[in-house]
Order: sequence, then C-alpha cells, then structure tokens
Amino acid sequence: MLSIKKFHRAFGVYGICVKEDKLLVINKNRGPYTNRLDLPGGSLEEGESLTSAMKREFKEETGLEINIKQNIGTCDFILPWKWKGFNHVHHIAVFYEVENISDTFTKPVQFKGQDSLGAEWIYEEEVSANNASPLVMKAFEWLREKELDFHVQCYEEWIVNT
Repeated sequence: MLSIKKFHRAFGVYGICVKEDKLLVINKNRGPYTNRLDLPGGSLEEGESLTSAMKREFKEETGLEINIKQNIGTCDFILPWKWKGFNHVHHIAVFYEVENISDTFTKPVQFKGQDSLGAEWIYEEEVSANNASPLVMKAFEWLREKELDFHVQCYEEWIVNT
C-alpha cells in the first residue's frame, strides 16, 4: 500500500559565517536535524522581517551579534520526517552571508523551544551527510563555488540521529 506524503512546510533564515576557513555551526537538539551540525537560524516570529529574524536567531543560537553582508539566495529541501501527523518536511531556507561583530562567544540561553546546544567553528572536511544538515552541506558548496544551486534537494531516506 502506498502511503500518502503529508508535508510540513518549514521556512527559515540561515546565516553563513566564516572565520579562517571555518564555518560557524550549531549543535541541533530538535527537529529533523537532531544531533547534527546545522546553520544558525530559524523561523520568523509574527510580523518579523527576514533580517530581524536572522539577527535574533543568530544571537539566540550562538550568542554572537552579526552584521548581514548579503542575501545569498533560497533553497529548498524535502526529506522524510515523522512529526505531528506529517511524514515529510519541505524545508525552505533563505541564506545570508553574515559576519560576526562580537568579541567572544557567550553560551546560548536555554529557553523553551531552544534548539541549539551551542556553536562551534568547523572545517569542511569535518562534515558529512551523517553528521550535518543539508543546510551545512549547501553552505560549504556555496563557499567553494560562490553560487547556490536553486534546485530542490530531495532525500528519499533520512535518519534522525536520536
């Protein structure tokens, strides 16, 4: 019997921040990217602009203040994920190049709904499809090529690392 795909649509803003050839990532503790490296960012609050959400999410998840350098583009990802009656997620991500304007890290404040366990700087060689979200992989692709492939990236299988 064929199962009907029921999609949860997730929309968010995500920052690509680089220092000495390392990308800033968060350690995700919720959602389809649980226990994977992910980009700092997330959903907009009611009435919030894209850039305001980017600055807020970055601060909440990394403790860092940022300056937004440019809007890089938008990509979407489709992957299986069981959540609240849905069996797939259609993740739409707006990417920004950002720069850190803080002196040091401060540990992210933990609050209800916080999905970051902290941030770290990583080299591309440290990531794979087994330990990183598709957003991290896309960020490194953009860093190499300075171009964003806008075609949807579909995953037939996806393992949530619990």
